[in-house]
Amino acid sequence: MEGDKETEMVKHDMENAIHSHSSEPETRPPFLAQRPKGGWRSIFYILGNESFERLASMSLIMNLPVYLKIKYNLYGVFLINVVSIWSGSCNILPLVGAFVAEKYLGRFRTLLLGCTASFLGMGMMTLTASIPQLRPSPCNSQTDCQQPDFGDLTFLFAALGLVAIGAGAIRPCCIAFGADQFQDTTEKGRKQMQSFYNWWYLSFTATLIIALMVVIYVQSKISWVVGLAIPTACLALSVFIFLLGRKTYIRIEPQGSVYSNMAKVIVAALGKGHLAHGDENRLPFYDPPLDESAPQVKKLAHTDRFRCLDRAAMIADPDELNDQGIAKNRWRLCSLQQVELLKSLVAIAPAWVSGIICFLAMDQQSVNGILQVFQMDQSIGPHFQIPPSWLALWSMIVLSAWILIYEFVLPRASLRFSGKQCKRLTIEQRINIGIVMAILCMIIAGVVEGKRRSLALQNGSFVSTISVGYLLPQFALSGLIEAFAAIAMMELLTSHVPETLRTVGGAIFFLSLSVASYLTSAFVSAIRGLTGMNGKTPWVGGRDLNEGRLDYYYYVIAGLCVVNLAYFNLFAKKFVVRVGVGGEVV
Repeated sequence: MEGDKETEMVKHDMENAIHSHSSEPETRPPFLAQRPKGGWRSIFYILGNESFERLASMSLIMNLPVYLKIKYNLYGVFLINVVSIWSGSCNILPLVGAFVAEKYLGRFRTLLLGCTASFLGMGMMTLTASIPQLRPSPCNSQTDCQQPDFGDLTFLFAALGLVAIGAGAIRPCCIAFGADQFQDTTEKGRKQMQSFYNWWYLSFTATLIIALMVVIYVQSKISWVVGLAIPTACLALSVFIFLLGRKTYIRIEPQGSVYSNMAKVIVAALGKGHLAHGDENRLPFYDPPLDESAPQVKKLAHTDRFRCLDRAAMIADPDELNDQGIAKNRWRLCSLQQVELLKSLVAIAPAWVSGIICFLAMDQQSVNGILQVFQMDQSIGPHFQIPPSWLALWSMIVLSAWILIYEFVLPRASLRFSGKQCKRLTIEQRINIGIVMAILCMIIAGVVEGKRRSLALQNGSFVSTISVGYLLPQFALSGLIEAFAAIAMMELLTSHVPETLRTVGGAIFFLSLSVASYLTSAFVSAIRGLTGMNGKTPWVGGRDLNEGRLDYYYYVIAGLCVVNLAYFNLFAKKFVVRVGVGGEVV
């Protein structure tokens, strides 16, 4: 009997154990539990992918003017326009990439597609360096240079086009996909997200330093074929790293086209323009509940800003709803949620415009600053010549140094000496500092160029005796523009808007860089035309900088930055402080 009782007790314990295991999986030992997705674990894979992708793309971007000048014999306005328009295309295509991600593919698949396109484009660029038939013959002298034919330019532009398509898919999604891995509903998540933007820029600049020091040196001093094959291999590695972390990512499925929703709000608001001011207090708003299948989408509260857009959500006629209370015509009646999403972007627009002018000043060093190097003393000692694109390395070092100081040195120093955590600079403060840096950068660049040109004319030589070391201050200030204004603008556009607008916010950030590039091209062409009237020598655009007045051009940009400083503080900054995390007005 006792044996039977023991047997029954054992069976009962086993049944309880089995039942407990099957119904309460959370009681499993910690080492058997599934790790939560997202967080810094996912960020490591995302930053790894982004770092190698950036190393590849930026090694091309930073050295493209040199490559086109040496291998394709391009110069002057055409060279500046090719670089500026291509750079602008890389930064405007993210609008298309954001649409594809939000409407069809999602951020994960769009990122994977972009990395593949960049890999193919970089491979084609490697072919232009390795196959002589794909480019013109080398110059025999400064004036005897064969220009590229239609076939040469077609293959070149196709390769650059694929790289631009890849950038258009990667750039809007990478930042937003990284932000998706954090919960911005908690204080901890918001702090992690703020650090993520700085870490994103730090990894970005670290790879740029490697690209400038190693890859660009190989391209300029050893072999263009090897120098372009290295970034091609890096792109293949970036795809591998990104796929390696595929099981750790939080993936938000496409929620529909934000662009079409914004267009519907604008059309509906214009269609109800006859409604008088104050009708919003009389007429009800169309405010249906959110889709329960998308719990990550937050309900936005109604705000009083840009009240003219509220007309799109006013139910002016009961016939606008069907029997289920749903809008019959989405272009006639929009939800209050759609209206508030558009308001979130409109609120950021004034500050976004101010950021463009900062990037315009920063953009000058990537082309005109590099052209200055060609006509300066590049030697360090008797045997070493600095590659022209290496000057941009100094911008990256300064940018990285500031991020490290901001993230590590200042917080620890504050805790040690005051016992309190130092306050982070606000977005408004950082943009203001960035604008001041832009003014100083252009003024110093003008002074140095005037000195360079004067010495060259005195000696009657193409290359001035002044050292390229005199360019370090303007390149350092260019890095500080990025450290303050660019990071602040990226944070504003991607973390201070609702989740569904993060990809669009990332695209708009790169759109500002695109507009700056196009403005550079337009400014160069316009100033060349205006200053070259009546047979005069234009300030910019010639083969020889000594014949122009690049310093005057820099002063014009500095004056524009002064106007931007007044515009931001008198008008734009009041919109910055009104937008809070998640798109809420604060």
